This record gives sequence, structure tokens and C-alpha cells, in this order.
Amino acid sequence: MLEYEPIFDLSQDRRDVARLIDLLGLPSGARLLDVPCGQGRHAHLLAEAGFDVDGIDLSKDLLAIARARGTGPRLRYAHGDMRRLPARWTGRFDAVLNLFTSFGFFLYPSDDQRVIAEWARVLKPGGLLVWHGGSRDGVMRRFIARDWWIAGGHTLVAHERSFDALSGVLTIYSTWRGPKSSGEREHRIRLYSATHLSELLAKQGLIVEAAYDGFTGRTLTPRSGEMLLVARKEG
Repeated sequence: MLEYEPIFDLSQDRRDVARLIDLLGLPSGARLLDVPCGQGRHAHLLAEAGFDVDGIDLSKDLLAIARARGTGPRLRYAHGDMRRLPARWTGRFDAVLNLFTSFGFFLYPSDDQRVIAEWARVLKPGGLLVWHGGSRDGVMRRFIARDWWIAGGHTLVAHERSFDALSGVLTIYSTWRGPKSSGEREHRIRLYSATHLSELLAKQGLIVEAAYDGFTGRTLTPRSGEMLLVARKEG
């Protein structure tokens, strides 16, 4: 958790959710799927705002944190793989949300395509997908090979990054050292350009209607480090 502490902020979460609500334009009670939901940062606030929310994640540890925030008739969490969402969810949701750079972690590009197909399957005709994550164009334009920060007041966290231009895979080697814990890990994520991702979505009948510079209202540009795409399911 310390690795992402600098960017986890309740006030920012509330601003992001307010932006999502504005983009979706859905009435209270609309059915939303947060996938993957992680710690429930967004799902919890969306349920508070009156939506009927399901969250699903592969990490039992993150789900435990999400459930500790609270559950109820309008907020449910499930353990599962977003490549194989429950069959009963077919055509269930008014909107699917994929937030906080939580796409592109599977080993094969075909897995990303399976995920998109699942999103399309569980959306109602005319339903919306909101996708938020890193923009390959912007990340590469301002590539940072190394950085570090102090988390939790006492723990040093450092990142080293490398990028393979052929596969589009960004590799991040993380190290942390503190009075209570220390360790290291490596993870990889496949970065997409808006063009490529829009093409993959369109193959599943999800047509991108708007592209923004992250959660801002600004239009996506080649310099945007983050992108937020809004796509609608045909039919």
C-alpha cells in the first residue's frame, strides 16, 4: 500500500467520482460494475451516491480492505478474474468502470482482448464503459527511468523503469526500505495508445465517444500521461 500512498487521497477520490457521475449521466439506482475494484475506493463512493454497485477483484487482500469500508444492499464485492466474469451478469450493467491503470497486466495481449469482450458482454445495449489508465504516447514522451519518495513518514520507496517498444510493455522494479518492512518486486504492464485501445474496443462493439486527459475535462493530447476514454456499447 505504501508504494501508492502518494496518489491515494480521499479528497481526490471524491473529485474523481464526481467526475465519473457527471460523465455517466445515469440516474440513481443504475447498475455499475467496478472491475477490478481493488480497495473499493471508487465503488464505495459510487454506492454512497445512490448507484447499485458490484466490485470484483482477483486480490483477496484488496477485497478484504474494500469490504472493511462497508457493504450493503447497493454495494457487493466478489472474488474473480475479469477475463471470466460471472455468466449471470450478461447484459446486467448500465456502466462498466476500469480505473486506475488496472488493464494490461496479463502476460498475453489476447488476455486483454478477452477482458474487453467480457466488458461488452455484461453491458446492456447502449451501456457505457469508462476506461482510465496510462497513455502510451504521454508516458513515453515524459519517460522517467528512476524516482523515489518517502511513504508513511519513514519508508523509502524507489522505482526503476524500462520500456520495450516492440511489445509495449513497461517493467517497473520496486524497492522499499523502512523500520517495519523492506522488500522488492517487479511488475509489468502493457501500455496502449488511445488509437490502439479504441480499435480493440470497437471490435467488441464498444465505440469510443470521448477521450480526456485523465479525469480532467481537457481533451486527450499526445502529451497526456493519463487518458480517460468513454465508450458506448452498440445496440
